[in-house]
Amino acid sequence: MTVTVTEQAASRISEIAGSEPGSPVLRVSVEGGGCSGFQYKFDLVDRRAADDFVIERGGAVVVIDPVSLQYMEGAEIDFVDDLIGAAFKINNPVATASCGCGTSFSV
Repeated sequence: MTVTVTEQAASRISEIAGSEPGSPVLRVSVEGGGCSGFQYKFDLVDRRAADDFVIERGGAVVVIDPVSLQYMEGAEIDFVDDLIGAAFKINNPVATASCGCGTSFSV
């Protein structure tokens, strides 16, 4: 299993990265904290690390470090734009629980 990026997320990532100087990529990582124990972090970075897991779709590039990847195996990165607001959402089969905002989870 691997991490995937939806077409909607790839489009939004390309749009965001295209408005920045250089050729940034989106780094998704997992950190301790949040209301459920772990939380996702999204950063635009200038380069990838040699050991990053790399996802490329529709001109978008997403990188995930090996430690974070173990908590995201089989996950799908999506972008949702609805009445509540617009945000990246991670559908993670490894998570046993998540908070209402969708940015923190537990395993």
